[in-house]
Amino acid sequence: MGQRRRPGRPGWWAALAVAAAVPLAACPAPPGPAPAPPPTPAESRAPAGFVVLSDVDPTIVSDIRYATAHNFVGRPIAGYAEPLCVLTRPAAEALSRVQRAARAAGHRLKVYDCYRPQRAVADFVTWAGQPDEQRMKAEFYPHVAKAKLFDDGYVGAPTAHSRGSTLDLTLVPDPPPSQRPYGPGEPLVACTAPPGRRFPDNGVDMGTGFDCFDPLAHTADPRVTGAARTNRELLRRLMTDGGFTNYPREWWHYRYDAEPYPDRYFDFPVARSAL
Repeated sequence: MGQRRRPGRPGWWAALAVAAAVPLAACPAPPGPAPAPPPTPAESRAPAGFVVLSDVDPTIVSDIRYATAHNFVGRPIAGYAEPLCVLTRPAAEALSRVQRAARAAGHRLKVYDCYRPQRAVADFVTWAGQPDEQRMKAEFYPHVAKAKLFDDGYVGAPTAHSRGSTLDLTLVPDPPPSQRPYGPGEPLVACTAPPGRRFPDNGVDMGTGFDCFDPLAHTADPRVTGAARTNRELLRRLMTDGGFTNYPREWWHYRYDAEPYPDRYFDFPVARSAL
């Protein structure tokens, strides 16, 4: 999650004091350069070189979960003013090349999360410190205690997402089938349940749902076989060939190897007005 900084909002340092005591986090990046010194407070605009993915490639499907209530917290997350995939231009252009390869194989890419502002990271850390707030446990972490989410590497800070070249994604058939909307308060089904029972995401079967905090979501978990194994391997091959590296604990998480900001973490909101 996001690098420590002073965004000018109450509770930030208290929240990150919690994160400092635990390992790196939910959708963390593989080890990389040490973070740069804290930037100026309260970013409202992105630096040069950030784009909305749909402006680069409108054929990539988007399902930005943290702008909705369908995520492990159960409400929209701080900093997601619009349901957009924002990336650095090099990462977006590389992803567009992966999309062309995916379509040649009869699939499209679908993104769940892209650039993630540091204020969203702080929101996650605050949520992690609220042991009684577990409204989405039955779907997203049915077999893992909330208190273990940091220790097991699912939630924490910082995250490579805040550098702008890391994203969460899956494959969908081409053309993409429809997907019904999530209804807040609807009965929850474990993300580890068979594809016919869990939330009807229009992606191909990957063995678990997105943001499934469970060892079954580890990319190479040997219990995942058949079509789900084939789909995970196809996604990994496509993304690796395109210059991205997978985080082994999350089949959906990929970082662009040639990221232009390898040691900077940003806090501008996910919104067109910030670009």
